[in-house]
Amino acid sequence: MDERQEALPQGEGPAGEGLPTKEQVLEALKVVYDPEIPVNIVDLGLVYDVEIHENGVVDLTMTLTAIGCPAQDMVKADAEMAVMRLPGVQGVNVEFVWTPPWTPARMTEEGKRMMRMFGFNV
Repeated sequence: MDERQEALPQGEGPAGEGLPTKEQVLEALKVVYDPEIPVNIVDLGLVYDVEIHENGVVDLTMTLTAIGCPAQDMVKADAEMAVMRLPGVQGVNVEFVWTPPWTPARMTEEGKRMMRMFGFNV
């Protein structure tokens, strides 16, 4: 069931083919939240890579804040649904990796700002 093909250049969707760009995928993923932390997975720094293939399949490489997170299946399903809503997307593969491990240093400035609003010291 390997639908992977040669990936397009990072951050590019071919003009006229109706595929999303990496930036559009990341924006779509901002509706997905870690259930224990009030910040989306993009601003938390959980999304490590996005590859968009010519056949409309999007490969996401991401991590979670902790190995063995009980919400892994929920985060995966939410990420798949968020990306599948984009025009031209035919499928989504989510791969969880643990190297490099997640740390708060991976968060965006917006993510850190949101965490401080909720009283976290980051």
